Amino acid sequence: MLNYLYIDPGTGSMLFTVLLGVFGAGIYAVRALWMKLRFRASGGKAKGEQTAPLTIFSDDKRYWNIFAPICKELDARGQDVSYLTASEDDPALKSNLPHVHAEFIGKGDKAFAVLNVLHTDVLLSTTPGLDVYQWKRSRDVRWYVHILHAAGNLAGYRMFGVDYYDALLLSGKFQEDQLRELEAQRNLPAKEVVYVGIPYLDVMRKRLAEAPALPAHEFTVLLAPSWGKSALLSLYGERILQALINTGYRIVVRPHPQSFQSETEMLERLMKQFPDTDRFSWNRDTDNFDVLRGSDVMISDFSGVIFDYALVFDKPVIYHNAKFDKAPYDSYWLKEELWTLETLPRIGKCLDEEMLDHVKDAIDALRDDPAYRQARDRARAEVWMYPGEGAVRAADYLTQKLEELRAEQSDEQK
Repeated sequence: MLNYLYIDPGTGSMLFTVLLGVFGAGIYAVRALWMKLRFRASGGKAKGEQTAPLTIFSDDKRYWNIFAPICKELDARGQDVSYLTASEDDPALKSNLPHVHAEFIGKGDKAFAVLNVLHTDVLLSTTPGLDVYQWKRSRDVRWYVHILHAAGNLAGYRMFGVDYYDALLLSGKFQEDQLRELEAQRNLPAKEVVYVGIPYLDVMRKRLAEAPALPAHEFTVLLAPSWGKSALLSLYGERILQALINTGYRIVVRPHPQSFQSETEMLERLMKQFPDTDRFSWNRDTDNFDVLRGSDVMISDFSGVIFDYALVFDKPVIYHNAKFDKAPYDSYWLKEELWTLETLPRIGKCLDEEMLDHVKDAIDALRDDPAYRQARDRARAEVWMYPGEGAVRAADYLTQKLEELRAEQSDEQK
């Protein structure tokens, strides 16, 4: 009898995540209902409610690089855009694009309160979880469009990440394959899929092509970890920094921006223990272009920047083999392995704990190895459709969708 009651750990974790999501959605549904009742009772207009036909929402300032190329293309066409941001220091607020009207709408729940009563025809965002937690579909938004914020998987989001969007802007066939598999398992209607490429990588590649030649410099290793308990600095801290210094190479450490907010104590300790010298430095540049361009090899973990580095700058990478628990993520539902987890061993060398003290050997093995260069070419072909055309294709789709929705509305009014 007990065998019938047994649930394996993976399934148990998934069920727990689903129950937690349902519970959280219930709480936020009650809060959203209360907010709407207050709004209607007031007889007024909710702060931040928009009437622009095209709106972009960004939950963090670091996603301006995702939206900037698209905004510039739309602005050049004379298309008005309402840009709503949850960061009061978002660069979009100072973009000086005449047709892009940027507004700070508050952080966290304050931002979602605005979005939940939004009036717009088309809304573009890179934020997952629409209609799952506190961000609910507004009855006055006609079409929700999602764009990925990095080169990689669609199924890398927390469970139900893009289930309730209407359309997705993608850059690789494997992303649509993941989407269709999830839709079939969850009995969801097929979303509209448009292949546009990766606009922000287009910008980075163009900058690289136009940049002057780098002056001669010492071989430089860039440590660019993600943040959290499974990230390199959290796991190995002093040990990996000392191991890198022992290589004799010039070392640059660029922590994830979120680390300075969520892991302040750890970073302060490490920065005090390993201060800047002529051969070791910490990098906090807002724009990562120069530090990526100026290094010769990157060491990272599960940060998306590892693919930016390999695909645009065509340089070797070393990645940490962190254990990835799929249970809370959409990837748990997929039969095939995640593209990123399949691709990393092809484009880079794995670094595990046993190799930390021999990291120089790993670095030297990567230098000028043609096999890794060929693998980067393959990865680029798989994940980066239409290089150089991303912003144009994204703007084409958004403006065409606006026209389509206007035509539908006109027909309905006849």
